[in-house]
Amino acid sequence: MHPTGLTKPLVLLFVTLGTTIIFLLFFQPFTEPHPSSSTRRDSMARSFILWLHGLGDSGPANEPIRTLFTSPEFRNTKWSFPSAPSNPVTCNYGMVMPSWFDIHEIPVTASSPQDESGLLKAVRNVHAIIDKEIAAGTNPNNVFVCGFSQGGALTLASVLMYPKTLGGGAVFSGWIPFNSSMPEQFPSDAAKTPILWSHGMADKTVLFEAGQAGPPFLERAGVTCEFKAYPGLGHSISNEELRHLESWIKARLQSSS
Repeated sequence: MHPTGLTKPLVLLFVTLGTTIIFLLFFQPFTEPHPSSSTRRDSMARSFILWLHGLGDSGPANEPIRTLFTSPEFRNTKWSFPSAPSNPVTCNYGMVMPSWFDIHEIPVTASSPQDESGLLKAVRNVHAIIDKEIAAGTNPNNVFVCGFSQGGALTLASVLMYPKTLGGGAVFSGWIPFNSSMPEQFPSDAAKTPILWSHGMADKTVLFEAGQAGPPFLERAGVTCEFKAYPGLGHSISNEELRHLESWIKARLQSSS
């Protein structure tokens, strides 16, 4: 293999893991709410947040994200951080690494080729996780799917192809992982699930243009999308983005009353 064939995969891998390091260094530790909040906490129904990591990363490495969500509304929240299976990745010269589906090229642009067959397989696995949680008693309106980079692309597909309306889907530095004809297959109830899309304007891995293509695509599908651009942010997640995510989810949580 050409020497450059070794450099690029390593760079991509460290970009993803670097985001987790930011979490560990800068997130505030979890604190117990004041006793006076117990009544409010008890009025909140069970909720579920599923986080899908980026290429080369792992679920456990992203668990520090939950420590930012300190509001009492999240005391009845169950979190899930699954890990992608190991697969060969084309953009990394066939290197085997944790990957939800194949990625053909880096940087990802608005017109990059997509691995729809691999994507649909990953979507089925995400739906199985959601189905299990709903069967355990969680209202679909209190189910939120969030993801970074490749996990953000999978988040978008999973939410838009789920047969029920969910609480919301949050895409960070993601892209549209299928072709323009796919909205014809979206269940009608899925279009009612709101999307939060956050993207760094200095992203050199998933170009900002790939993020900008999201809202028009979703609008044509009848999906509500809030798009937030972050100047100077590269291919990572900032605390500012996650603080907004906390507020965004909190505003959509359904009470048990």
